[in-house]
Parts: sequence; C-alpha cells; structure tokens
Amino acid sequence: MALFSKDKKNEHYLGVDLGASGIKLVELVNDKTHARLMTYGYVNLPKESRSLLEDPDRASDLLKKITEKARCTTKRSIAALPISSVFTSLISIQKAKEKEMKEAIAIQARKLLPMPLEDVVLDTTMIDAESGEVASETTGQKGWMRVLITAAPKTLVSSYQTIFQKAGLELLALETEVFAHVRSLIGKDRSTIMLVDSGIERTNITVVEKGIPFLTRSIATGGRGVTEAISRTMGVTLDQAETMKKDIRSLQSTLPGEDLSVILDVLVKPILEEITYTFQLWKDDAKHMRTSGRIDKIILTGGGTLLPGLTDFITKRTNVNAYLGDPWARVITPEKMRPVLDEVGSRFSVSLGCAMREIE
Repeated sequence: MALFSKDKKNEHYLGVDLGASGIKLVELVNDKTHARLMTYGYVNLPKESRSLLEDPDRASDLLKKITEKARCTTKRSIAALPISSVFTSLISIQKAKEKEMKEAIAIQARKLLPMPLEDVVLDTTMIDAESGEVASETTGQKGWMRVLITAAPKTLVSSYQTIFQKAGLELLALETEVFAHVRSLIGKDRSTIMLVDSGIERTNITVVEKGIPFLTRSIATGGRGVTEAISRTMGVTLDQAETMKKDIRSLQSTLPGEDLSVILDVLVKPILEEITYTFQLWKDDAKHMRTSGRIDKIILTGGGTLLPGLTDFITKRTNVNAYLGDPWARVITPEKMRPVLDEVGSRFSVSLGCAMREIE
C-alpha cells in the first residue's frame, strides 16, 4: 500500500516501524540496485506504556532521538501501518476503461468497508484474473479482474504524518506491514507462503501467492501471551518467565518427563490454532479467490517467533516446512555485524521492507 508516489532523487531511505513494543529504524542506500545497510536503531517501550500512536509527541520525540543516535544521514522515510488497523479485501470487477473500473471499485468498497469511503485512504492492487500477476494495462479488455483493496482511516494516516513532521522527517510513503514483509522476507519467491508475524501483543498471519497477499488474519496474542502462559504454569514472575522463554530448554528441565513439543503446545496454542484455521480457510476459498489452495512453506518473523525449537515444532504440527525469516538476506551488510544483526534480525523485517521499497 503506497499512499504517496515514489521518488528516487535521493538514494538514502529510512524504514520506520512504529510497533506496540517500540520503534525500529534502518537506513539503507541504493548500491547498484542492491540495498546496503548504513545504520539502524531501536527503542523498546515499557510493558504497560501507552501506544505511540496515542501519544504523538512522545512518538516524535523518541523517533527524533533514534535518528540522532543512529547518525542517520537522510530524513526521507517510509513507514508501515499496522495490519490490525487496516482493512483489506479481494474483489472482482469487469475489465473496462480506467474511469469505469475506478467507479466499480468505489461501489464495492462502500459495501465492504466498516466506515464511510470518505473517511479512508483507499489503495488498490490490480491482479490479472488468469495468471495471478500484477496487471499492467487493462483498459478496454473484456473479462474480469481481481482487485486487492486496502483502506486506512484518514485519522491514522494523519497521526503518522504528525509524528514524522514533528520528528523533522519527510514521510515519502505509507504502506501496510504485510507489503513490507513480502519485500524483506519473500522477495521474488513466487511460491505460496504463509507469513506468521508474532509481535508482543498481536500475531498476524498472511498467505502470499506469487508476491500478492491474498489472505490476512490478526489475533490479539503474541510474545506477551507466551510470557504470561509460562508465568501461570510455573508460578513465577513475568520477568522470570521472560528469561525462561528465551531458553525454553531450561523450562523443560524444571518439568521432568515433559517433551519439548508438549510445552510448546501449551505456550503457542492460540497461534497454532489460528495457523491451522488459516490453512483450512485458504483451501476452502481457493476456488472463489482463484488461488492454489495449498501452502508451500511457512516463514516465521517477529520477536514472538524466537522461541527455541519453534520452527521444528510448527513443521511437525502442520506438515509444511517452517523457517525463521531472515530480512537481512537481501541487504548488503558488514560481515563483522552479522552476529548482532542475526540476533535482532527478525524484529527488523518491517522497517527493512519499508526502506527497500524505494530501492527495488
């Protein structure tokens, strides 16, 4: 989703992720059509702090401090909108002249949106009805076309604009987290992939086929929920549970006879149930959406997916190979920084995907 047009006059770009747990930021430069890391920075919020979007002054102050501390060399920024705050839907319209198709999209959008069309910023991605590729020229052709519509409340867009303006940054574009994830974690891979992004409060599950996010679901559980489950099960404080979560095998040692998969079954039960449900939903809707109905692989990302043994556990439970996403794989980075970047990498997939948007 791009709410403002592309502009490649400046080759340095900031990707910014304003999340529930804090802010993640990267600066990339276009190095002969490849993205190269210049700098990065992040700040974690206290557990019970207000959302940054509800406190724009604090958000802009933190953002400004991060850019200064990271010694960013550009103010040109791209940010991501949270999936849970954005409406998406797949519709079908008849191919026609551009004006007629816009009118047809508006008519269907009014029926589907949970708020008046005048109160949202609407973005559309045209998908060829037969090949599944993003369409180019469609005017004057017969037949039908699928259209992915994405709508963000104007109040949300305004909040982002205010935060970046107060931070002294130029906001070039806004897009949804899922498009940033596709760019940083999937790239040109055309297979059908389930993205599981587990943050501190929410887990977003998206099915991407040939680079297009067809199905997205969001549930209110994430890394914090896992910590709370350990706290309840073991009768320890949340801080102790957070420590145990990072080394789940130490948790296993306190429960003699318990298999690691049994422990993970308890800790990630809501997420696993949602993954299973999304599998079935994707299969059931294949004919309606004209998609494959299968899942080729699962990519895990976000701080909530860093549980030891989670990829193997998901693979066994779904019979589909699961991998921990590496957003740095498509970025040129200093070799000496790889150990540090690998440790924090999964948390930066959104900010990296945003910065890569202007370099592709």
